[in-house]
Amino acid sequence: MWLVYAAGSALFAGLTSILAKIGIRKTDSTVATALRTVVILFFSWGIVFLIGSQSQISLIDGRTLLFLVLSGLATGASWLCYFRALQLGEINKVVPVDKSSTVLTIILALIFLGEGISLPKACAVLAIAAGIFLMIEKKDVKEPAGGEKSSWLLYAVGSAVFASLTSILGKIGIAGVESNLGTAIRTTVVLVMAWMMVFVTGKQKEIRGISRKELLFIGLSGIATGASWMCYYRALQDGPASVVAPVDKLSVLVTVAFSYVVFGEKLSRRAGIGLALLTAGTVAMAVL
Repeated sequence: MWLVYAAGSALFAGLTSILAKIGIRKTDSTVATALRTVVILFFSWGIVFLIGSQSQISLIDGRTLLFLVLSGLATGASWLCYFRALQLGEINKVVPVDKSSTVLTIILALIFLGEGISLPKACAVLAIAAGIFLMIEKKDVKEPAGGEKSSWLLYAVGSAVFASLTSILGKIGIAGVESNLGTAIRTTVVLVMAWMMVFVTGKQKEIRGISRKELLFIGLSGIATGASWMCYYRALQDGPASVVAPVDKLSVLVTVAFSYVVFGEKLSRRAGIGLALLTAGTVAMAVL
């Protein structure tokens, strides 16, 4: 069942990127991240009380709580970087860079979690890396004006690094706690971090100026993220991180499809080949 949950995570994560992109056209990305987290907080804790796992809070030991908090901090940092990158750059550029966290997650899982890797899986990793490279470097799209290329790329790389740390820390942190409860605790940490960033940067005044349409899509993206998280950390609890993470990254297929329909963004032939390699490598990681 963990594979089914991982696939569900990919679907909802892909929808998150599209809904968030629509919701931050005029809204500051940090403010949008903080608002989305409020939605996710209610969503995640609602699931916890629905299934009755809140009674396990007192059973969480200090080590587990520490890694859940660290995972939440890494998630918050990844989100802030990711949605800033989405605001600055093309979604078909940002998403593949963010998905490069797959390769780093596999390496970190090998080093810190002792998850072995066979020769076929190593070949799959190389296919994923090659696919990501082609999608990043060979896309036939117009660069944003005003020197924003380096800015969005920097934020996207930061998102990938923190996302890989999230997977490893989350895997360790949910070893001794029900996955939905672990997700809710992590979300609380992200909420505090996101709103601290809003007030530190003095952007809280911008909330009143958000249009109802963008607020709606920000809320929907939060719901999609909550669903993705529930699926992802349920899969991560039962399955190997080195496989769950690549399957989750198949959300790029959903993102590419919807970005074409919604934003008219197209992939070049080379990028299409990269997407095929990324998909093939990910599927291989799941079945080998």
